[in-house]
Amino acid sequence: MRASNISSDGGTESSALVDDNGSEEDYSYEDLCQANPRYLQPGGEQLAINELISDGSVVCAEALWDHVTMDDQELGFKAGDVIQVLEASNKDWWWGRNEDKEAWFPASFVRLRVNQEELSENSSSSQGEEPEEDAGRSRHKHSESKHQMRTNVIQEIMNTERVYIKHLKDICEGYIRQCRKHTGMFTVAQLATIFGNIEDIYKFQRKFLKDLEKQYNKEEPHLSEIGSCFLQHQEGFAIYSEYCNNHPGACAELSSLMKQGRYRHFFEACRLLQQMIDIAIDGFLLTPVQKICKYPLQLAELLKYTTQEHSDYNNIKAAYEAMKNVACLINERKRKLESIDKIARWQVSIVGWEGLDILDRSSELIHSGELTRITKQGKSQQRTFFLFDHQLVSCKKDLLRRDMLYYRGRMDMDDMQLVDLEDGRDKDWNLNVKNAFKLVSKTTDEVHLFCAKKQEDKARWLQACRDERRRVQEDREMGMEISENQKKLAMLNAQKAGHGKSKGYSACPAAPPPQSLHPVHQRHVTVPASVPQQQVFALAEPRRKPSLFWHTFNKLTPFRK
Repeated sequence: MRASNISSDGGTESSALVDDNGSEEDYSYEDLCQANPRYLQPGGEQLAINELISDGSVVCAEALWDHVTMDDQELGFKAGDVIQVLEASNKDWWWGRNEDKEAWFPASFVRLRVNQEELSENSSSSQGEEPEEDAGRSRHKHSESKHQMRTNVIQEIMNTERVYIKHLKDICEGYIRQCRKHTGMFTVAQLATIFGNIEDIYKFQRKFLKDLEKQYNKEEPHLSEIGSCFLQHQEGFAIYSEYCNNHPGACAELSSLMKQGRYRHFFEACRLLQQMIDIAIDGFLLTPVQKICKYPLQLAELLKYTTQEHSDYNNIKAAYEAMKNVACLINERKRKLESIDKIARWQVSIVGWEGLDILDRSSELIHSGELTRITKQGKSQQRTFFLFDHQLVSCKKDLLRRDMLYYRGRMDMDDMQLVDLEDGRDKDWNLNVKNAFKLVSKTTDEVHLFCAKKQEDKARWLQACRDERRRVQEDREMGMEISENQKKLAMLNAQKAGHGKSKGYSACPAAPPPQSLHPVHQRHVTVPASVPQQQVFALAEPRRKPSLFWHTFNKLTPFRK
């Protein structure tokens, strides 16, 4: 049992976790992280990883989020991809292999697989026909192995849930309680910004863990039926959306406070007083964001080792889909909120903007590039187009300053029909066209003809227009809406940031400069390279890409002190 902590009223308080019924259980973080090295648990696993790698074992991790990169020294992957970890000497960045490429990737973007090694189902059958008795023993051995694999995943889910509760408890009691006592250092608004609704999450997760414990079979863990717990609480997980949407603001507020020594010392004193593990406060505040992304991966792995005959199979399968949808919706909302800030800054950089703000109807840039617009009289206009959800914006480049754009108009994509054109003479316009397509108004006779420089450019535009319609439909089905207050705040911040700056792409702030890392095994490290000079084109990123990279790299890495 840990030593007692000083409570807010000056008395003592047991460090044990008290559930809603008043019973107490004390989970030692160190005990929970003790496991067979083959089945790694989260938290303090760095030494175990390197030991396994040095022994020649294959260590794999699964991606929590997409990692999209323009740097050859970084490893790109999508959520759910499996990465082989080749070295984990650095806390923040690991060296790994994905398919045929080796490069750096952020450690906080992945979770280690529970079952690092699996028995091949067909390993014995490839040796020829087995005697019936040997085949029976083989099937029995495989069945036992399957039970053990499922046991490993169940235990990981239970253990990580207990560790997570410990983290939430430490945040609420170690940080929030102490902050509220120091009214001279923190306002109510500041605490709401930094910690969001994490106390509500703590309360919800305690109930969730309580139900998990009831379904956990301690004697035979592989028989545990936990799928119903996720289904029962699936609506409750929606509270993570508010926390994840608030998180960038929390990071900014915390970063501002940490510039002052007294705040750095205060948060470190809180950590030591609560006897928390050696992770900085920004790392603790990142855990809920990571946790909601881990559930689909854990359930996918559990489903893999749950046979169709298992009584929990259908519930696990349904729970996997449910949690995948929860994580998807939360990630999408978060990405949208971060996207509108960039889009607002982009609009402020455009010279001569007219009409409604871009955010009045749009929240995502889907594609951008140059096209030649042709009039019925055969006159051509070289323009730069930006395809957002619901609208296509046309701009003209400055003749001298090629990074400066002038507003030239927009089209309502909800009213447009896409028409692909074959190379040759267009009968309607009586013009020879190449790499061309049309946008035709559904309500008027208005027709817009565009030509791309190359066939592949045209193909990208056609696909982008189809994607725009699909995403609008998806957002409608998901109930994806950005509040008017959030839109107004984004425009206000963009106008403040752009005040006094010259118009053009330079008004879009660049990403923070990267930290330097010490080379590992004399590998040259450049993480990451500079952003493109015309950054606005980089806004048209692949769907579902989270924008956590720079936050994680500079201040949110959970293992960084």
